Amino acid sequence: MLEMRGVDCFYGEAQVLRSFSLTAEKGEILCLLGRNGAGKTTALKAIMGLVAARGGSISLDGTELSKLPAHEVPRHGVGYVPQGRRLFSDLTVMENLRVGLMTRNSGPEVLEHVLALFPLLKDRLSQRAGTMSGGEQQMLAMARALCISPKLLLLDEPTEGLMPAMIARIRQSVLDLKEHGVTTLLVEQRVDAVLPVADRVAFVENGRVTGLESAADLAKDRALIDRYVGI
Repeated sequence: MLEMRGVDCFYGEAQVLRSFSLTAEKGEILCLLGRNGAGKTTALKAIMGLVAARGGSISLDGTELSKLPAHEVPRHGVGYVPQGRRLFSDLTVMENLRVGLMTRNSGPEVLEHVLALFPLLKDRLSQRAGTMSGGEQQMLAMARALCISPKLLLLDEPTEGLMPAMIARIRQSVLDLKEHGVTTLLVEQRVDAVLPVADRVAFVENGRVTGLESAADLAKDRALIDRYVGI
């Protein structure tokens, strides 16, 4: 289980997260929804140790992540797909995947499982990542994160700029991971992009979680969305 309790984060002297608290259960797909600048991406970076938590705690299955250096967090089972993918564009697909495999010394069975989730990549192993389409790069970024066999997967705007067919593939991949017990924390701005896959939606405003609703309730009653984000 992921637990964020009273987390405070700053960029310089500007506070971005204010007593940010959230929990996600094993196998849950939890979406963070809110406007630009609300603190969604910072929450993911705080989990990864890329932004220091000056207050509060962040734990995963009892391990206090907020006390670890950033390079140690993935070794405890946290995969991260940042906005913009951040692939090694000059490396091949296989070389990018090996970076993920080395993080936790994952074996060939992990690679086999990942390529089963993203069969398109099997035919592109020798292709340079920078020459792939945006959707293919997004799949590679997710595959690389999955090579660490994560307990928790953090996805920041995974459907941004993608065609509907590729968005459907990404959604299905997230649902497949749920069946394997992987918890997914998904950052999005578009309600319709997350309701088909999310179990719950946490509304983020001014660095705080201001509401938490089941995706099923939101789908039935759009007035709940207006209450939290005014859209």
